[in-house]
Amino acid sequence: MSEIKQPASALSSPRFCNMGTFMRMQKVDTAEGLDFAIAGAPFDTGSSFRSGSRFGPNAIRNISAMMKPNNVIMQVNIMESLKGGDIGDFNITPGYIHPSYDAIEKGVAGILEKNACPIVLGGDHAITLAELRAVAKKYGPVALVHFDSHSDLCDEVFGQKYNHGTPFRRAIEEGLIDPSHSIQIGMRGSLYDPNEHKMAAELGMKLIPAHKVREMGLPALIETAIERVGDKPCFLTFDIDFIDPAYAPGTGTPEVGGFTSLEGLELVRALKDLNFVGFDIVEVLPAYDHGEITAYLAANIVFEYLSILALKKKRK
Repeated sequence: MSEIKQPASALSSPRFCNMGTFMRMQKVDTAEGLDFAIAGAPFDTGSSFRSGSRFGPNAIRNISAMMKPNNVIMQVNIMESLKGGDIGDFNITPGYIHPSYDAIEKGVAGILEKNACPIVLGGDHAITLAELRAVAKKYGPVALVHFDSHSDLCDEVFGQKYNHGTPFRRAIEEGLIDPSHSIQIGMRGSLYDPNEHKMAAELGMKLIPAHKVREMGLPALIETAIERVGDKPCFLTFDIDFIDPAYAPGTGTPEVGGFTSLEGLELVRALKDLNFVGFDIVEVLPAYDHGEITAYLAANIVFEYLSILALKKKRK
């Protein structure tokens, strides 16, 4: 009989960490020998309005028990084609962003060191900066595909340089992403600065707001994104508020006029030929969710990304 261990102390591992696994996958301690590793980054101290996305990873994992391994559209079984598991949550420090960044970066680096693909469940969008620090150390500046209703390119929010409104400004400054191969999609809503979207171009990014997406159509958007990224190593970050709050109400800073659940899934699926090296889904806030529809959509977006990895491996 194996040794029975005491529960982890909440002084070292927050109580909202390590509460379950994605799709009831095997819980793993290391990414050794895996194609991918699911991890949680339950940090929401970077939030500017509603907090509570620290509970997002657990909510996504809980409802993901509904999901099955076969992707009928892409004709892959993710667990037959891939080896992977859920590595649990990074032990962030609630209320302190820089120690939390260190924990997230170290955790993602540990996955990458084993040549596995990190798939991170957030948490607010501040976490992506720490992930990109780890990814860039392995791959150099990567292309970024960013689905969101906000550009997250602010220099400061409340006079602070590090929060969920600033990660991609910091990522550009730190040389973690290649703006010339990066694209931001779906930005919308009222703004304090009318030139906020123009700022993306000044920083070298390509930003396509939601109303322009509607004008050009999804097929043209997909073609533009693929051409923009090219064959560069690419990180996909998906803020659930890219989806209209009618379909995904459980988020911290909702914006109306967004995209449907189906459109979100189709857009991720359409990027299957890009050279992905990492992924996260952020800003799921279960306290504002209804019937777990936001968390379930997030789980399905993760599933589509896993299906892309499975398809790539199947083709080899």
